[in-house]
Amino acid sequence: MTAHTTYTTTDSPVGELLLVGDGRALASLSLPGQRTAPSVRPEWRRDDEAFGEARRQLTAYFEGRLPRFDLDLAPAGTEFQRRVWRALDEIPYGTTTTYGELAARLDVPRAEIRAVGAAIGANPLLIVRPCHRVIGADGSMRGYAGGVEQKVRLLTHEGALQQTLA
Repeated sequence: MTAHTTYTTTDSPVGELLLVGDGRALASLSLPGQRTAPSVRPEWRRDDEAFGEARRQLTAYFEGRLPRFDLDLAPAGTEFQRRVWRALDEIPYGTTTTYGELAARLDVPRAEIRAVGAAIGANPLLIVRPCHRVIGADGSMRGYAGGVEQKVRLLTHEGALQQTLA
Protein backbone atom coordinates (compact mmCIF):
# COMPACT_ATOMS: atom_id res chain seq x y z
CA MET A 1 0.00 0.00 0.00
CA THR A 2 1.28 3.43 -0.90
CA ALA A 3 0.97 6.92 0.55
CA HIS A 4 -2.35 7.16 -1.33
CA THR A 5 -3.84 4.36 0.70
CA THR A 6 -7.25 5.07 2.15
CA TYR A 7 -8.99 3.15 4.89
CA THR A 8 -12.17 3.10 6.88
CA THR A 9 -13.94 0.77 9.26
CA THR A 10 -17.49 -0.48 9.30
CA ASP A 11 -19.48 -2.40 11.89
CA SER A 12 -20.75 -5.87 11.09
CA PRO A 13 -22.19 -8.88 12.94
CA VAL A 14 -18.66 -10.37 13.01
CA GLY A 15 -17.07 -7.21 14.44
CA GLU A 16 -15.55 -4.03 13.09
CA LEU A 17 -14.20 -4.60 9.57
CA LEU A 18 -11.17 -2.73 8.20
CA LEU A 19 -11.47 -1.73 4.55
CA VAL A 20 -8.30 -0.61 2.76
CA GLY A 21 -7.57 0.50 -0.80
CA ASP A 22 -7.58 3.63 -2.90
CA GLY A 23 -10.97 4.80 -1.65
CA ARG A 24 -12.88 3.16 -4.49
CA ALA A 25 -11.20 -0.18 -5.29
CA LEU A 26 -10.87 -2.47 -2.30
CA ALA A 27 -7.45 -4.04 -1.73
CA SER A 28 -8.09 -5.54 1.70
CA LEU A 29 -11.01 -6.36 3.98
CA SER A 30 -10.09 -7.78 7.35
CA LEU A 31 -11.84 -8.95 10.50
CA PRO A 32 -10.95 -8.14 14.10
CA GLY A 33 -8.17 -10.40 15.35
CA GLN A 34 -7.33 -11.64 11.88
CA ARG A 35 -3.81 -13.02 11.81
CA THR A 36 -2.99 -11.53 8.38
CA ALA A 37 -4.74 -8.19 8.83
CA PRO A 38 -2.84 -5.10 7.79
CA SER A 39 -2.08 -2.55 10.47
CA VAL A 40 -3.16 1.02 9.83
CA ARG A 41 -0.10 3.09 9.03
CA PRO A 42 0.39 6.78 9.86
CA GLU A 43 0.65 7.73 6.17
CA TRP A 44 -2.71 6.16 5.35
CA ARG A 45 -5.66 8.51 5.08
CA ARG A 46 -8.84 7.71 6.99
CA ASP A 47 -11.93 8.54 4.97
CA ASP A 48 -15.24 7.42 6.44
CA GLU A 49 -17.00 8.31 3.19
CA ALA A 50 -14.74 5.94 1.22
CA PHE A 51 -15.83 2.51 0.04
CA GLY A 52 -19.51 3.43 0.15
CA GLU A 53 -20.49 0.70 -2.29
CA ALA A 54 -18.51 -1.92 -0.34
CA ARG A 55 -20.21 -0.89 2.89
CA ARG A 56 -23.65 -1.00 1.20
CA GLN A 57 -22.99 -4.48 -0.18
CA LEU A 58 -21.62 -5.76 3.13
CA THR A 59 -24.78 -4.52 4.88
CA ALA A 60 -26.95 -6.27 2.27
CA TYR A 61 -24.88 -9.47 2.64
CA PHE A 62 -25.31 -9.53 6.41
CA GLU A 63 -29.03 -8.82 6.03
CA GLY A 64 -29.28 -11.89 3.77
CA ARG A 65 -30.12 -9.85 0.66
CA LEU A 66 -26.82 -10.22 -1.28
CA PRO A 67 -25.42 -13.63 -2.21
CA ARG A 68 -22.59 -12.30 -4.42
CA PHE A 69 -20.44 -9.19 -4.19
CA ASP A 70 -19.84 -6.97 -7.22
CA LEU A 71 -17.09 -4.56 -6.25
CA ASP A 72 -13.98 -2.99 -7.73
CA LEU A 73 -11.16 -5.03 -6.23
CA ALA A 74 -7.42 -4.40 -6.28
CA PRO A 75 -5.75 -7.10 -4.19
CA ALA A 76 -2.01 -7.61 -4.48
CA GLY A 77 -0.91 -11.18 -5.13
CA THR A 78 0.95 -13.51 -7.42
CA GLU A 79 -0.65 -14.81 -10.61
CA PHE A 80 -1.20 -18.19 -8.91
CA GLN A 81 -2.87 -16.53 -5.91
CA ARG A 82 -5.12 -14.45 -8.17
CA ARG A 83 -6.08 -17.62 -10.07
CA VAL A 84 -7.05 -19.35 -6.81
CA TRP A 85 -8.92 -16.23 -5.64
CA ARG A 86 -10.92 -16.10 -8.90
CA ALA A 87 -11.92 -19.73 -8.25
CA LEU A 88 -13.10 -18.73 -4.77
CA ASP A 89 -15.43 -16.21 -6.39
CA GLU A 90 -17.16 -19.08 -8.20
CA ILE A 91 -18.14 -20.98 -5.03
CA PRO A 92 -21.88 -20.33 -4.71
CA TYR A 93 -23.39 -18.66 -1.66
CA GLY A 94 -24.68 -21.19 0.85
CA THR A 95 -22.36 -23.97 -0.31
CA THR A 96 -18.92 -25.25 0.56
CA THR A 97 -16.13 -27.00 -1.30
CA THR A 98 -12.96 -28.72 -0.17
CA TYR A 99 -9.34 -27.81 -0.75
CA GLY A 100 -9.00 -30.92 -2.92
CA GLU A 101 -12.08 -30.12 -5.00
CA LEU A 102 -10.84 -26.57 -5.54
CA ALA A 103 -7.38 -27.84 -6.54
CA ALA A 104 -8.97 -30.28 -9.02
CA ARG A 105 -11.09 -27.48 -10.50
CA LEU A 106 -7.89 -25.47 -10.97
CA ASP A 107 -6.07 -28.48 -12.44
CA VAL A 108 -3.49 -28.34 -9.66
CA PRO A 109 -1.82 -31.72 -8.97
CA ARG A 110 -2.80 -33.38 -5.71
CA ALA A 111 0.77 -33.02 -4.46
CA GLU A 112 0.37 -29.24 -4.65
CA ILE A 113 -2.86 -28.86 -2.67
CA ARG A 114 -0.87 -27.09 0.07
CA ALA A 115 -0.05 -24.33 -2.42
CA VAL A 116 -3.77 -23.86 -3.02
CA GLY A 117 -4.30 -23.72 0.75
CA ALA A 118 -1.53 -21.16 1.11
CA ALA A 119 -3.07 -18.99 -1.63
CA ILE A 120 -6.46 -19.22 0.10
CA GLY A 121 -4.80 -18.25 3.39
CA ALA A 122 -3.26 -15.20 1.69
CA ASN A 123 -6.66 -13.94 0.53
CA PRO A 124 -6.74 -10.25 1.54
CA LEU A 125 -10.48 -9.86 0.97
CA LEU A 126 -12.22 -11.93 3.62
CA ILE A 127 -16.01 -12.23 3.29
CA VAL A 128 -16.00 -10.53 -0.15
CA ARG A 129 -13.83 -13.27 -1.64
CA PRO A 130 -15.42 -16.29 0.08
CA CYS A 131 -12.47 -18.34 1.32
CA HIS A 132 -14.67 -19.24 4.30
CA ARG A 133 -16.54 -21.61 1.96
CA VAL A 134 -13.51 -23.92 1.67
CA ILE A 135 -13.48 -26.70 4.27
CA GLY A 136 -11.54 -29.87 4.99
CA ALA A 137 -12.37 -33.07 3.07
CA ASP A 138 -13.74 -34.52 6.31
CA GLY A 139 -16.07 -31.54 6.78
CA SER A 140 -13.86 -29.88 9.36
CA MET A 141 -13.53 -26.13 9.64
CA ARG A 142 -9.90 -25.32 9.10
CA GLY A 143 -7.61 -22.58 8.03
CA TYR A 144 -9.55 -19.33 8.21
CA ALA A 145 -7.47 -16.19 8.78
CA GLY A 146 -10.37 -14.59 10.64
CA GLY A 147 -10.62 -17.57 12.99
CA VAL A 148 -12.61 -20.79 12.82
CA GLU A 149 -15.40 -19.33 14.98
CA GLN A 150 -15.95 -16.56 12.40
CA LYS A 151 -15.86 -19.10 9.57
CA VAL A 152 -18.62 -21.08 11.29
CA ARG A 153 -20.64 -17.86 11.82
CA LEU A 154 -20.35 -16.91 8.14
CA LEU A 155 -21.27 -20.40 6.88
CA THR A 156 -24.21 -20.55 9.30
CA HIS A 157 -25.34 -17.11 8.13
CA GLU A 158 -25.24 -18.35 4.52
CA GLY A 159 -27.14 -21.52 5.40
CA ALA A 160 -24.25 -23.87 4.55
CA LEU A 161 -24.21 -25.04 8.19
CA GLN A 162 -27.08 -25.73 10.52
CA GLN A 163 -27.44 -23.36 13.42
CA THR A 164 -26.84 -25.11 16.72
CA LEU A 165 -28.66 -24.38 19.94
CA ALA A 166 -26.51 -23.07 22.74
